Amino acid sequence: MTRSIKFAYIFCALLSVTFSYGQDQTISGTVEDADKLPIAFANVILMTSQDSTIIKGVSTNEKGRFLFDKIKADDYVLKFSFIGFSDLHKQVSITQSVDLGTIVLRESSQELDEVSILIKRPTLKKEADRLVFNIENTALIEGNIFDVLKNTPGVLVLDNSIQVKNSKPTVYINDKKVQLDTAELIQLLEGSSANNIKAVEVITNPSAKYDASSGTVINIVMSKNLVTGYRGNVFADFIQGVFPRYNAGSSHFFKNDHIDFFANYSYAHDKINRDQDDIVNYLDDTNAIDEIFKGTTNRNTWSKTHNFNFNFDYTIDANNTLSLSSNILVLPYFKYKINNKTQVFNGNQDLDYMFNANNLSDDEKYNLGFDLDYIHRFKKAGEKLAVNAHFTTFNYNRNQNVKSNYFDADGSFLDATAFRTDNHQDTHIYTAKADYTLPLGESATLELGAKGSHIKNVSKITQFDQMDGNEVIDPNNTDAFDYDETIAAGYVSFSKDWDKLSLVSGLRAEHTATESTSVLDETVKSKNYLEWFPTASLSYALSDKTSVYTNYKRSIQRPNYQNLNPFQFYLNDFVIVTGSPELLPVIVDHAVLGTSLAQGTFTLEAYYKTYTNHIYELPYQDNVENMLIYTPINLNKIEEFGFDFITYFYVLDNWSIYFVTSFYNTKNESEFEGIKIERDQWSNYSVLSNDFTFLKDRSLNLNFNLTYMSKSISGFREIQDLLMSELTVSKSILKSKGSISLVVADLFNTQNFDISSRYLNQNSATFYDQDTRYIKLGFRYKFGNTNLETNQRQKSQQETERLEKTGN
Repeated sequence: MTRSIKFAYIFCALLSVTFSYGQDQTISGTVEDADKLPIAFANVILMTSQDSTIIKGVSTNEKGRFLFDKIKADDYVLKFSFIGFSDLHKQVSITQSVDLGTIVLRESSQELDEVSILIKRPTLKKEADRLVFNIENTALIEGNIFDVLKNTPGVLVLDNSIQVKNSKPTVYINDKKVQLDTAELIQLLEGSSANNIKAVEVITNPSAKYDASSGTVINIVMSKNLVTGYRGNVFADFIQGVFPRYNAGSSHFFKNDHIDFFANYSYAHDKINRDQDDIVNYLDDTNAIDEIFKGTTNRNTWSKTHNFNFNFDYTIDANNTLSLSSNILVLPYFKYKINNKTQVFNGNQDLDYMFNANNLSDDEKYNLGFDLDYIHRFKKAGEKLAVNAHFTTFNYNRNQNVKSNYFDADGSFLDATAFRTDNHQDTHIYTAKADYTLPLGESATLELGAKGSHIKNVSKITQFDQMDGNEVIDPNNTDAFDYDETIAAGYVSFSKDWDKLSLVSGLRAEHTATESTSVLDETVKSKNYLEWFPTASLSYALSDKTSVYTNYKRSIQRPNYQNLNPFQFYLNDFVIVTGSPELLPVIVDHAVLGTSLAQGTFTLEAYYKTYTNHIYELPYQDNVENMLIYTPINLNKIEEFGFDFITYFYVLDNWSIYFVTSFYNTKNESEFEGIKIERDQWSNYSVLSNDFTFLKDRSLNLNFNLTYMSKSISGFREIQDLLMSELTVSKSILKSKGSISLVVADLFNTQNFDISSRYLNQNSATFYDQDTRYIKLGFRYKFGNTNLETNQRQKSQQETERLEKTGN
């Protein structure tokens, strides 16, 4: 029986649950103001009484009437809201159908005149285990999701990598893991509109429910419809960096009593430039400089990217929901061109020879991920079973051509080399999991679950040396690599709230079995290990405005498939990128002690983190062959401790600020060729973000963000300081159905940076000049049923538009 059939049986078995159904009830009523006039298009939200989970939402009709049908007998909270009126919450206990009669909303004390005002500024909320950055209805939603991440406190985007406190986070969308590598993830996020984001959660202490590999989680929370109807939007962006590029797309929402559907498509046409200067000092046996390679490189990438994602929820009844969702990345055209010019000097700084290397690659990528979810809610409030099945298929093809021409010191032609490689990779990922939630009384919850996953990766590479116009297979660089990984996991998590004390604790176990085969090496490598991952979070309220908390989590970072792949990719005759099947998983222990003051306005934290066998891709210079080899290695141990300060406040009614600063020390320890080496560095990471709203209707919004990173170390490599800056301006037009935006990035041209390796017999440095300075113009137009995000009401023959989105 194949593994895929086994997973199908497992999933079907998980779905085979006998359900108990109660009789459906209705809740109805009428919403009026103090003058007994009906309020049309008021929002009415139905939530559970226990934890305020949103069940569904409706809008009142022209007579102020509302109706919820197919409601299960239980305790609920109804929330009534309309612009210019104070929100009203009403508790109801449903044992049979009920008409609540007249619900009266009172006008708020805010003077609205005839214009409804929308305060468009992001909110920042620091919780014991996470930072919640709410951007709904702010200027940031006019960009793409990657722009939002770059402006999220605590998230650092450096050289197309996403980091949180020097570690690579796991990215989720609506609590579903995105099965993409970093480059593909960035392509997906750059092609996805931020208009549909509600918030970004930076979860620094994920519960045992999350995979043990999720040491830090970035969860992108998307907005959902609460009232019925259809709405959509179209958008287009033009970006001028070194080269022009553009993207366009459209999003669509639909909801009725049973169906909640969202779909987004975008297309991006890009050409991106990057320049870099390299110097490698090759050393002799005495560590004196023997030969110097000075190179300048220009890299251009052309790409045509299609992104499609959708979410289809079908409400079978009040207790059962079935969902199908997908993230699809199609990259049928990706051209990668590298032009390198290198001068080679001897130890006396005399020019020996030169060479030019031209590297041209044509790639295709297809990454299709699908999730099938089923949720059953039991009669007991808060008790539920969630089942998920996931499948990802990834296909990658690269055709690479490299040609080098050599010249002597006076420019005379010496020789030429050329080769071509074909690389193919197929990856299939299958997962199935079940999560059960059981409330224990009014203030405690027990969660437990299990997950199984299987990953199969098949790769092939063939290198052809070109000699006298003929291609000859190079057997030393032709290989096939198969990798299989199976993980079985189970967890239990318990949470309890007392009067002032809150506790979340959990334990997760994961058994991992891997097998890799290299045809060239004629070796089969197997690993089999079981690891335990405890997690705990404890918080205590000293007063209404002050609390203290502490967290601990143990997690794992497994090598990715590219890092394990032993294939050698030659960028030129002297620079190689390769993987290592010998890599070990990284074990991370992370502890935090913090306090929140003034109801979260100020947060102070101290933390301590250790990495055992941390993986870094380091440029290793072979001083015998004068080769530079980029290869991932395990460092023995990394220790990091630091102090964080976070604050968020309003300077004026239309001006808000958040400020984050972290002072931390990183210490690297490892052993190279029998020699132990240690290095430590104090660093600072700071973010200052300003949000402004202008005009009487607050339709003009501005965000100005500064991120500073001082000198730091990463795997014994020293990174010089850099300053990132971005200005975003947006203006609502066409009666708030349209918006135009302007983004100016890297205003001060300070996002270029140096990286150097100077330890033992390693002596190299690189300066990166990236395509980070650009201007982006955007336009967005919304259409469809405006009641999905707008309440409208007649007053003195004039229309007052409500612009506040109703999303959960």
